[in-house]
Amino acid sequence: MRVAILADIHGNLTAFDAVLQALAQEHVDQMVCLGDVAIFGPQPQATLQRLQTLGCPVVMGNTDAWALAPTPHPWRNEETPRFNDIELWGAQQLTAAALTFIRTFQPTVALDLGETTLLCYHGSPRSYHDPIVATTTDIELAPLLGDTTAHLLAGGHTHQPYVRRYRNQWLLNPGSVGLPFEHLPDGAVRNPPRAEYALVTQSAQQSSIELRQVPYDLDALIAAVHNSAMPHADWWLGDWR
Repeated sequence: MRVAILADIHGNLTAFDAVLQALAQEHVDQMVCLGDVAIFGPQPQATLQRLQTLGCPVVMGNTDAWALAPTPHPWRNEETPRFNDIELWGAQQLTAAALTFIRTFQPTVALDLGETTLLCYHGSPRSYHDPIVATTTDIELAPLLGDTTAHLLAGGHTHQPYVRRYRNQWLLNPGSVGLPFEHLPDGAVRNPPRAEYALVTQSAQQSSIELRQVPYDLDALIAAVHNSAMPHADWWLGDWR
């Protein structure tokens, strides 16, 4: 069985379509989305509609839950007003049908792969706010993962892809479809024009995990942003450099 795992699309339909085009060339039995689908990108409504047509299970992410009851974030720094403007604008683009679809998202999704179970979540099985990264210690992981016995675990939220072992389990993060964070030596963060995802293959003999990335047309994303009326468009695009 082969499963495609996507996370953190964030309203970037250009990137999402690039992943779907790449997956059309693969033999995939199942797809699952780990949440954060629409908010903080230029095409929130269209991205949700595209995902809904796939009929795949979707995990509730923190921005998905926020879209159901949007409230401005408290001040953190001078960029907070821009984040609030973009996210509130995104929530305002969503129709009643889109919000109904978001309400179907689940805290976790367990997929039976025959020989093992794949447990999917956004941040951790405990909360969509929990960040798990490649360097999270085993001691820190224990309360985040709880008593799950799944052999494979997949989460998003941090926009940082990894595969790591925890005791007798394997954890993966597919990275981000729409906002893949790349940390630069000077401490800055940029979003390269590539969409990240993962493929999990389970056979009677073994499990395999592949981290994938596919480039997409940056000019198409820029055009989508400028055609969207999203606030602070040039500031948002400044991370693609």
